[in-house]
Amino acid sequence: MEDSLATRPQRGPRPHRRPERQQILLRRGLALGGGLLLLILVVLGVRGCLDARKDRALSDYADNVTEIVHETGQTSKSFFTKLSDPGALSVTGFVTEVEADSSALDNYATRVNALDTPGDMKSAQRALELVYELRASAMAKIADRMSTALGNVGSEKATAVIANQIRTLMASDVLYSEIVRPEIDGVLADNGIEGHDVPEGIFVPEDNRWLEESSVSAALGSVNGATGTATPGVHGLGLITTSVSGTELTPDSITTVSPEGTPEVEVQVQNQGASTENGITVSVTLNGGDTLQGTISSIEVSEATTVSIPLASTPKGRVTLEVDVQPVPGERVADNNKASYTVNFR
Repeated sequence: MEDSLATRPQRGPRPHRRPERQQILLRRGLALGGGLLLLILVVLGVRGCLDARKDRALSDYADNVTEIVHETGQTSKSFFTKLSDPGALSVTGFVTEVEADSSALDNYATRVNALDTPGDMKSAQRALELVYELRASAMAKIADRMSTALGNVGSEKATAVIANQIRTLMASDVLYSEIVRPEIDGVLADNGIEGHDVPEGIFVPEDNRWLEESSVSAALGSVNGATGTATPGVHGLGLITTSVSGTELTPDSITTVSPEGTPEVEVQVQNQGASTENGITVSVTLNGGDTLQGTISSIEVSEATTVSIPLASTPKGRVTLEVDVQPVPGERVADNNKASYTVNFR
């Protein structure tokens, strides 16, 4: 027994091996880490593509708006250049070109409504659509009234409509400059997009003279073939003095008058142009009510003539009296054709 035990071979220590389970876990961990890294790279790649696509959409939107705004500026220049100097255009030619300007504005409005608008630009887009809705509507009404304004019947009311629609065009300028442009440029800046800011989009010239009905009337009077076509040369009238029953009025103060009988308003008008002017109309309005008119048949160059306009009755107390000398055909500046006075009747 002892001999057999003595002759049995002795086993050495077992070699140190990593447990098989630990190797499996290690392989799984490496695979999982690689998969996670790949997933992160894919997510980053997709996000980068989405960001690039978003930036492209915002840039394209701003560029499309810029293109429409630039074309609108050309239409504005076309319209107001004609209004300032119609040249040899006849009434028919003038009306046709204004209708073309109106058609262009309608086309811009259609293009604005069809813009592919990124989500961040939705608010700016709604305001931009309103801008072009106002512009297209205003130009359509101007084109619709232009033929009447250049004719014999209803020209005064048609001219008033045109002047009012030019004010609507100016309102669209304010909406664009104060809302649309800052909002679009703000979205671009928030997304780090440079070089795509939209331009200024002023439609009505900034001198504001076209807001005055008298300026519009004078401009239309210079169109060839219009009622009262202007002769060549400089044309212009000036309101010199206004009196009530012999008492001269001052625009900047209250004038007290004590007329005997029915008062008369005497208006002195001077021809400050280079041609004899005929058929000058002078109107007088009390407290914004009914308008009374008088006519000066003719005024030579540099001559001053007075027209007397009787009032229907003697007013009571303090009133506002407005005097307006209607511009003659070809008269470009009519700021000195009107005045407002405060009169105290006793």
